Amino acid sequence: MAKIPNELIDRIRDSVNIVDVISQDVQLRAQGKNLMGHCPFHRDDTPSFAVNEQKQFFYCFSCHRSGNVFGFLQQLHHLSFPEAVEKVAQMANISLPRQYEPGANEANSQTSQVGQLINLHQTAAKLYHHILVSTPAGGAALHYLQKRGMSRQLIDEFNLGFAPDGDEEVLLEYCQQQKLDYQLLRKSGLFVTDRAGNLHDRFHGRVMYPLDGSNGQVIGFSGRILASKGNDHEPKYLNSPETELFNKRQSLFNLHRAKKAARTAGKIILFEGFMDVISAFGAGVANGVASMGTSLTDEQVQIIQRFCNEVVVCYDGDDAGQNAIDRAIKLIAQDAPKLTIRVVQLPAGLDPDEYVQQKGAQSFQQYLEGHVETPVEFQLHYLRRGLNLHQQDELIGYLNAVLRIIAGVSSAVEQNVYLKELADEFGLTVASLQDQVKQIGQTLPKRPAQKAPTNFNAPVDDSPEPAADPHVVSKVEGAERRLLAYYLDDEEVRQHLDQLNGFQFAHDAYQKVYNAVRDYLAQNQKPSIAAILDQLPDDQSRSILSEVSNLKVDHDSTDEVVNDCIAVVMDEAPLKQQIQAKQAALNEAAMVNDEAATTKIAQELVQLYQKQQNMKTEEIG
Repeated sequence: MAKIPNELIDRIRDSVNIVDVISQDVQLRAQGKNLMGHCPFHRDDTPSFAVNEQKQFFYCFSCHRSGNVFGFLQQLHHLSFPEAVEKVAQMANISLPRQYEPGANEANSQTSQVGQLINLHQTAAKLYHHILVSTPAGGAALHYLQKRGMSRQLIDEFNLGFAPDGDEEVLLEYCQQQKLDYQLLRKSGLFVTDRAGNLHDRFHGRVMYPLDGSNGQVIGFSGRILASKGNDHEPKYLNSPETELFNKRQSLFNLHRAKKAARTAGKIILFEGFMDVISAFGAGVANGVASMGTSLTDEQVQIIQRFCNEVVVCYDGDDAGQNAIDRAIKLIAQDAPKLTIRVVQLPAGLDPDEYVQQKGAQSFQQYLEGHVETPVEFQLHYLRRGLNLHQQDELIGYLNAVLRIIAGVSSAVEQNVYLKELADEFGLTVASLQDQVKQIGQTLPKRPAQKAPTNFNAPVDDSPEPAADPHVVSKVEGAERRLLAYYLDDEEVRQHLDQLNGFQFAHDAYQKVYNAVRDYLAQNQKPSIAAILDQLPDDQSRSILSEVSNLKVDHDSTDEVVNDCIAVVMDEAPLKQQIQAKQAALNEAAMVNDEAATTKIAQELVQLYQKQQNMKTEEIG
């Protein structure tokens, strides 16, 4: 693959709005000069992920990830730079010349290995689907799915398939015919190895549900066994193992479709099983997801809150489903306290799949809209299961339990609604229940107020910025950041700094960013943060550029601020240069075994280090 020309890279990057691209994976809201959302790269309870639409870059105030539209796709979807460029080109309907497409010369890269694994999973999904819908071997599985109400359209939409039973290794044989690498097959999770190291298909006699990543590419499978003799010892569902692609704690079935619908609906509906999601989709409910055969995880909760402000838990109506709802709402409330939780309880004995089959799509949609409960309403019903409320001790225990839950509700109006319901049902006075709730509330632990740390280089804006990691910087580093901010903003500052004899930033990282900006401006009239980010060699440099680009520049005092910053930096630079010179001299003395010179230079170097430390202590103080 030939190197993509910078002119073509610039054209492709400038053809899309980074907000439109990131919004496919992160829900963004306007806040000051930025759009804010929950960072997709770390656990982010308070939105700290900023997208600067004007300058076309993103930056997380907590984990300090940054980049332009290419960098976002690279980091989130594990793409190489050429692959990210190709993906953006596709979004912009720009044809990438064949010689610039990601090619075989990246075959040994880690990113390309991930790409090969994805291609292998895509191939396996197509093979399993073909077997299901076009061969006699898939007849029984196809009949099973049709009996459960799956139309051919739904089967094709979700690319459902079948892995044949018996000794035939259909996937392995196909891969061997394509001469695919043994190690690639072994890493994929699609095969198991025997003691001799031979590969065998992992899935046999199972309806295959492809598991897609957030970008719609197949990353794993879940296989449901067909009822037949001799397989009672087999698990009902068999998932792909953990691989470079697939982590079941961090995956949600149907997320790539649901996230699009969630942007319109403002919510995601959480179902228990794959068939529930597929049936709901067929009934016109496209914003449904399901966990991968396990209980909901905190990682999945974090993913959900990136895409919406509300989650509706719709599990089965049996006891197991009720218990799962209780666990889910507690986990969501703990891990994503700002996410609105609602519950839909289906009639006992029915799951969403069965409800759609029995009552139809329209009835299912109406039920979802008309039977929404708050978590407290759910608990009012859930906690009374198995109790005889005509028994005074059980009634008192129940009331104490629900009043403790109501005491945790922040809205006084909402509290009074629940208390009135209890008072009417059990012949009590609202006032007595209010007194009890007040007493309980005094015993509940108070949530500490979140306080944003004071930061020398924090972005200045009229609106509150997200709480960030306390990133303490010295006076010198703060001056370097401020100086770069003015350098990016003001043509006169650029001319002044570039013509300043002997000027050098005290820290190599800032000098590296300055050099990149200066080199870019040698070919362009104005700085483009999005373009310069592509020229920087490492994450630290990109983070620094993103940070300083968010700093506010005071045009009324430019000369004063810039001169002060230059003075601070130049005072530090000579000391740094002295230390470097002494270190070189110490190495030379050690090489010739001059013990006297080594001792003398080492003492001088210690004194310089002490002077440098004293300066930093004074700056921080």
